[in-house]
Formats: sequence, C-alpha cells, structure tokens
Amino acid sequence: MILITGHIHLPPENSLPVLRIPASRDILAKKRWRGIAADYTEFGFDLEHPLTNGDMVHRSESAVYRVEQLPEPVLEILLDPDPSQAALLAWRIGNLHFPLEMAGGLLRVADDPALRRMFDREQIAFRTAMAVFQPVAAATPHSHSHG
Repeated sequence: MILITGHIHLPPENSLPVLRIPASRDILAKKRWRGIAADYTEFGFDLEHPLTNGDMVHRSESAVYRVEQLPEPVLEILLDPDPSQAALLAWRIGNLHFPLEMAGGLLRVADDPALRRMFDREQIAFRTAMAVFQPVAAATPHSHSHG
C-alpha cells in the first residue's frame, strides 16, 4: 500500500497515463481513508487537509494517480432568470441546512426526500440526475444562539 499525505503538482508536459482512484464525496471529505486505483494499486490516505476531485496524488515510473469523485443522485432545478427568485430558492434550501451547487443555469442538491417534498409542495420543477456534486463550501462558519 502506498501512503499519501497530500496532493502533488505535475509539470504541464507530463505524458504519463492518468489512472483514477474513485472516491465518493463523503470519502473525499475525510482526512484518513483507503482507495484502490484502476490498476488495483492500493493507497492509504493520511492527510492534513481533505483532497478535492481531480487532485493528483502519486507519480510512478509508469503512471500518475488522480482522485476522482464518483457521480451521485442529485436533483437539478433550472434557475429562474430573475435573480431574486434564484436567490430565494437558494436561501430556502440553505435554510434547511442542505448544501447546494450552482452549475451554470442550474441549482443542484443531493437527492433527498425532504427536498423532494419541499419542491413538490412549492411546485418547483426539478429533474433527477447522476452528477459529481460539488456544493458551495461555507464561506464562514456560523452558529445559532438561543439565549
């Protein structure tokens, strides 16, 4: 097993084949995990910071290894061209503490029964899809004070 402690930077002229190490979004959020590359090379990850989709993590004489996030079930909503309506929808989802991703003219969320019910109740049209879901990271942590 090859131990990985962080990602690597490669020169632009790298001509080695790239082999993927598939990982779910939940796994990529962790600092310690194990993965198996497409050629069955085993990796152990002991990271200071979690990796992100597309990070190169190892170079051998014959290949470069890259982590790739797996697609997952998502709900996609075509955004209203009115910015205030798009902002209201994003606020409603965020207020329920669900992460969201802005992808072009789409708002994408993980497929969840609570969101499906809200969309049905509010008559918000959505479609199901399989996609690499990369939600917006929180800019600043927040907490609720009830005192």
